[in-house]
Amino acid sequence: MAARSDYSPVPLPRPLIDLRDLRPEHLDGLLREEGREWLTELDWDFDPSADLVRRFIGMRNLMGYVLPGPGSAPPRGYVYYVADEGKGLVGGLYLTAAHRTQENENLLLTAVLDALWKTPGLHRVEAQLILLDSPLARAVPYADSFRPHARMFLEVSLAHVATLPPRDPKIVIAPWADNRRADAARLISSAYAGHIDSQINDQYRSPGGARRFLGNIVEYPGCGAFFGPASFVALLGNGQGLAGMSLASIVAPGVGHITQACVAPSHRSTGLGYELLRRSLVTLAAQGCHKASLTVTSANTEAAELYFRMGFVNRREFAAYVWEMR
Repeated sequence: MAARSDYSPVPLPRPLIDLRDLRPEHLDGLLREEGREWLTELDWDFDPSADLVRRFIGMRNLMGYVLPGPGSAPPRGYVYYVADEGKGLVGGLYLTAAHRTQENENLLLTAVLDALWKTPGLHRVEAQLILLDSPLARAVPYADSFRPHARMFLEVSLAHVATLPPRDPKIVIAPWADNRRADAARLISSAYAGHIDSQINDQYRSPGGARRFLGNIVEYPGCGAFFGPASFVALLGNGQGLAGMSLASIVAPGVGHITQACVAPSHRSTGLGYELLRRSLVTLAAQGCHKASLTVTSANTEAAELYFRMGFVNRREFAAYVWEMR
């Protein structure tokens, strides 16, 4: 998570409160309820992310808004966002179950978009809000600049992974090493060139952006605690690049998550993607995980079909949102 200190306030739509005007304890009840929902709905321990939110609120350095309750009642919802290099990112949005309506969600989203469009040089906003209500069948603010992309949160029981047959893609597969970040970034930008996922996350479009994406995976808890032992790369013959990778994290006790899986165009249809993912799952199981998850864009049918064949099931449908102003 990154935050800017040069934030200039904009008029707030009533009845929202600037997140920087509150102390972390004001959101304790809201964050606890959000954590319970992440655990129930997605088998995901939200506490590390909640602690990071509290930390930045305590520094008065997290941009966002709160929907307060009446009088001294606890807040009903909150949203936070970041802006960096011409793009805004809605990092989180949550409303209590009793106040989760599209009207309230759009109130928070509109406040974020209104603020971000006032940022000089910013032309794009991305959001992946898994707990958002009816993500694909709803009205959204700034609809004329908006595009949704259907995605799936998939989960697999690891009880059967030992029975998945190994494949021999005729390439050396090695454990992840942190000095591979530059090679991994180049692989991502190559693997996602012209791909639907590069429309969702513009960091995939360049090695520099992919390097920042990898930094977020490895260093921050948004996708769980990075778990190197279950992360693998496929080495090109000259040892100077990668043909594929599968990176993993731990998101709760006994639950793993595949944070990134991709294969270079030159090595597709060789069984490499399957074998990389199989090794990640087998290692997670050996470390005591009983299930694992990943996310995939619904239009990425080739990847989705592979995951289903390996035993993944669709746990939840959500959407990636993109707004672009030209």
